[in-house]
Amino acid sequence: MARNDSGTPVSGDRWSLVAVAGVLAFVAMLDMNIVNVALADIAESLHVSPATAQWAILGYQLPVVALLLPAGRWLDSGGTRTAVLVATAGFSLCSVLAAAAPWTAWLIVARLTQGSFGAVLFVLMPVLAIRSVRPEARGRAMSVPATLGPLGAVTGPAVGGLLLDHFGWQAVFLVKVPFCLLALVVTWRVMPPDGRLRRPDHRSLADALLLAFGVTAVLLALTLSSDGPVAWLGLALIAAMPLWWWLRGPGGRPVISVLRVPGLIRAHGAVLALAAGFAGMHYVIALHLQRDDGVSATTTGLTVLAFPLGMGLAGPLGGRLADRYGTRLVAITGATLTAIGLLLLIPLGNGWSPAEVAWRLALAGIGMGLNGGPTQALIMGTAPPDRIATVGSTVQLARSLGFTLGPALATAAWGLADSPRAGLALAATAACLAATLLALPSPVPERSPDPSHT
Repeated sequence: MARNDSGTPVSGDRWSLVAVAGVLAFVAMLDMNIVNVALADIAESLHVSPATAQWAILGYQLPVVALLLPAGRWLDSGGTRTAVLVATAGFSLCSVLAAAAPWTAWLIVARLTQGSFGAVLFVLMPVLAIRSVRPEARGRAMSVPATLGPLGAVTGPAVGGLLLDHFGWQAVFLVKVPFCLLALVVTWRVMPPDGRLRRPDHRSLADALLLAFGVTAVLLALTLSSDGPVAWLGLALIAAMPLWWWLRGPGGRPVISVLRVPGLIRAHGAVLALAAGFAGMHYVIALHLQRDDGVSATTTGLTVLAFPLGMGLAGPLGGRLADRYGTRLVAITGATLTAIGLLLLIPLGNGWSPAEVAWRLALAGIGMGLNGGPTQALIMGTAPPDRIATVGSTVQLARSLGFTLGPALATAAWGLADSPRAGLALAATAACLAATLLALPSPVPERSPDPSHT
């Protein structure tokens, strides 16, 4: 009988749990962007300034990223089933509380708490997928959350706008509840018990707070990079000391040891670079089409939709190809196609035709779809069996930092060269770097499918 990467016997593939991982990935990433369109209505309803209402977004995004590594370390020592049930129920409950918020403080606390549960969900997505199937099916399994997660992120504003127009800002929070309830029912009925979650001790909590403070300062520094060097440099210096302490402490040392596994650090760099290239491209395209070319918001949205469309179509194919030809080959092919699509955007003249942009974005999206699941499977398959959740958290952190870093770097390049082409060139360079990192010879071979499975 085959065993999965946790050492648990696997007598058959539980694709319903893989579907749960995909649903949770979609919901958690949807929440990163869906609230954006509702900020004006939230500010008016709760009688606060738009800057204060912005915390309905930051209150979720900051703890999601800041708590990823502590969540991964915590989940390595506990039962996955219990973690899925607790995190999904907590996430759903916080959605209801946010929708029912009578004043701003209530809403912010609900969103901060929801972000904490969200961090656990982000770590659980790849863990749940890879532990639910045999080794020879992990490419297909990992392609499900790797495809549905980004699709949730890019469709968030459109879904949020539709809900806002017909049902009000509360619906932006409540739309996720049915998906969470479905995930709870399937997990409860299908997933067997696999141990309890241990309660974090005081030292672990202090370690998590230290890391969360440092990561939050880094994210704010990247967000404020366009406001001048003083703001971001000051925050970067503030972040340096707690991150240094954490790296030298009991929380940081196991993470560093995991990243020293041959090939993992390069794969993480590829994930970060590709995420930065995608986010930078998306920012430049949307801003240039509307601000400089005078394209309507609707046309811009439809043009940019070519990327997730290509990604959604190619995602399942990438998983199947990875299981047949190897995860590394398919991951390299996907990153290369994304790089080609972004490179083809650079020669476009000042007056961009939406059709010319759309087919290039579709090509880049196809590459991203082919890359996502295989790269995730490659990384998780290389991870030590007792550190699966930790590696899942480091991958999610690399991707989140890339999403934040991409627009900041693209903005800086655009400003220095006074041309959107500079921002696109930087995005394409990041994608080329990702393909190169994946193509470098691996010091260890990929794990082959377990021949003992029957």
